[in-house]
Amino acid sequence: MTFDPYEIRKDFPCLERKTSTGRKLVYLDNAATSHKPRCVIEAMEKFYYEYNANIHRGEHALGSKATRAYEDAREEISRFIDANDYTEVIFTSGTTESINLVAYGWGLKNIKNGDEILLTIMEHHSNMLPWRRVAALKRAKIRYLDISEDGILRYDQLASLITERTKVVAVAHVSNVLGTINDVRRLAREAHRVGAIVIVDGAQSVPHMPVSVRELDADFLAFSGHKMLGPTGIGVLWGRKELLEEMELLKLGGGCVVDVTLEDVKYMEAPWRFEAGTPNIAGAIGLAEAVRYLKRLGMKSIRRHEYELTEYCLKRLNEDGHLDIYGPLDASLRGGVVAFNVKGISHSSVARALSRMGIIVRDGMHCAHPLHYRLGLKGSIRASFYVYNVKEEVDALCDALRVIVEVSESLRNVKDHEGECPTG
Repeated sequence: MTFDPYEIRKDFPCLERKTSTGRKLVYLDNAATSHKPRCVIEAMEKFYYEYNANIHRGEHALGSKATRAYEDAREEISRFIDANDYTEVIFTSGTTESINLVAYGWGLKNIKNGDEILLTIMEHHSNMLPWRRVAALKRAKIRYLDISEDGILRYDQLASLITERTKVVAVAHVSNVLGTINDVRRLAREAHRVGAIVIVDGAQSVPHMPVSVRELDADFLAFSGHKMLGPTGIGVLWGRKELLEEMELLKLGGGCVVDVTLEDVKYMEAPWRFEAGTPNIAGAIGLAEAVRYLKRLGMKSIRRHEYELTEYCLKRLNEDGHLDIYGPLDASLRGGVVAFNVKGISHSSVARALSRMGIIVRDGMHCAHPLHYRLGLKGSIRASFYVYNVKEEVDALCDALRVIVEVSESLRNVKDHEGECPTG
């Protein structure tokens, strides 16, 4: 498939709709969730229409076909992230559940009183709060890796922050606010030197660039289907086989056991031991179809396209002196995420105004409150790109921001003028 965003857009029905005011929809909130191509929707429909059945239970025709499709999805995703084996891939509900599974399944078992957990100041709450809870339960200490003024991790602090007491290093591969692409291999090298594990939040990287767990040298990787053209409610935890085998189970019931007697229970091997109950079968099938779609486009092509959009967006936003932009200004150092504020106007007011003009962005703290406090902010506006976005949409955003600034200045001038008028 040739990478042509104008042709790609035709695969996404939602992008064809107009706003209530008749404006063309400009969707720039892909870091929150992506739209789904027709092939993903159709793959899930086909499951429900043609072979809907539970998996790993019974030998009837429908169940066997559903089981094959579900396990084929596991293999598809294993190849996509360059795992050593498909049995290292666990299906979860998303990145949040994946990280919680590691925190409570591995962390509670291995972290002791006085141990240390290293987080970065830019972590999404999903890769911060579970570790803070574990630290509180085990009386361990949380330490934070800071950022420079341009939004790059302070790697110079690693020598003092990673010690013999460090047991976990948790890091976002790509910041969901700053867009910064973090050097996971460097962090992994330092962590492994002292015997610590590394868990990577890949929610903003796996959908947007080639990711190899072997090249990252991480121990766990978590990501979500709905951010990579797949359905909601499905995600992945990849982990090194030896670590998965030693983790405690958090969810017990049908589907995770080999045998149960009144005296004993024998659990299945990973990954099936972690998937008790009826899983999101349709979600896994839809995610696998999304992965096939992304592979047809080519992850290198996707990364190049987002780089070009981000570079263009940064250039255009920098032309306006009324904006504050956060994160690296070099597009090669960041993913397709640009967070900013309009000086003198609240982020929520700007986002509402943009929405009325048909431009969908995210505003707020983006589940990264500590990062915003570190930046001295109460929130920001975030534009984020994906395969179906085009330069004209960047222009639409920048032109709309100029209108918002002009209207705001006009209103301010009117107010100032009225303030000078005598009252009687």
